[in-house]
Amino acid sequence: MKLYPFSALLARMKYITRWSLMHSTRPESLSEHTCDTALLAHTLCLIARRYTGTPCRPKTVAVAALYHDAPEIITGDMPTPVKYSSPGLRDAYKALEAESVDSMTRLLPPELAEEVSPFITGSLLTAEEKRLLKAADRLSALIKCMEEQRSGNHEFDAALRQQRETLEGMHCPEADWFMAHCLPCFTQNLDELTRSE
Repeated sequence: MKLYPFSALLARMKYITRWSLMHSTRPESLSEHTCDTALLAHTLCLIARRYTGTPCRPKTVAVAALYHDAPEIITGDMPTPVKYSSPGLRDAYKALEAESVDSMTRLLPPELAEEVSPFITGSLLTAEEKRLLKAADRLSALIKCMEEQRSGNHEFDAALRQQRETLEGMHCPEADWFMAHCLPCFTQNLDELTRSE
């Protein structure tokens, strides 16, 4: 009987620590980040469908978000400033990421790999859906920075400013709506979040 270790490899996302070059008050795993990003992507897609009219498939984008950083199981989490510090590093990392996707999907039967690969690469997403997923990814990072800052960790001050500026620069109406109506709630405590109005 042939074994296919793809899912077991994915389960190792919990061992990949994000923000590895920064002091964190609470470590964040790749599993946490992908779950948060999927939830945020789904919400942004619902905002898109209900408020901005951007065509999208919320369930498809949410599943793609679950896989969006899967290559980091092989590559590890390379900090964004390092990854994009030069064209050579950026191109090398993109090639490494593509090789990671190939090696991971070889751990599935070919017919399943054919279905999973477009989720990992994001190739099944439209341009609008890719934008929404990228905004969700940035929102997840912004929320992490806010949590660290609220814990008194000023290590994340510059990252917080950079994430906010990047999100604002995306001109993504769905992310703008989320930042206006939902993001302030991330500074509230449990009593504030659950009290009835």
